[in-house]
Amino acid sequence: MTHIAPLPKEGITDPELKALIAEGEALGVPDNLFPCILARAPEQAVPLMRALIMSHGQGNVDHRLKEIIRILLARFANDKYFASLRSAKARAMGLTEQRIDDGCSFYEEDAKGFSAAEKCALRYADLMFLDANQLDKAFYDEMKKYWTEAQIMELGAFIAFHYGMQMFMRSLGAVPLG
Repeated sequence: MTHIAPLPKEGITDPELKALIAEGEALGVPDNLFPCILARAPEQAVPLMRALIMSHGQGNVDHRLKEIIRILLARFANDKYFASLRSAKARAMGLTEQRIDDGCSFYEEDAKGFSAAEKCALRYADLMFLDANQLDKAFYDEMKKYWTEAQIMELGAFIAFHYGMQMFMRSLGAVPLG
């Protein structure tokens, strides 16, 4: 059990939060644990859930790549909760556990089938977590070879937002529901 107990779903009365919880459950990330904990502060839960769903399930960066990045970050954060969740949308798009594992460990190897753009995005996530000092003008110039500035902002915001949520859930002692 988490250090702060989630509200029971039936105890959540905010209609927008209920809809966002259902949308997150359909996407597969998050299940209802995260929003039910956040529901203790509905004024915070609603915008956070909106941002989570928008950043992960929408945008102009391939959802499968974002799913690999999300799991990579959860593994870095040692967050068992988010590391265990899988996007139903990404699975329907053909994302496999092997591809996730390769993206979290071996993406730089050409044989793993990651494009130069994907490798650059995965390196971005690595460096943002491991050594943000390497994210200099030269790095961003390399990013611009593959990604528009809007996509770079999407990736950067996605990485920062999801890693922060993962650290938060780890601090609460959250574990997967299933």
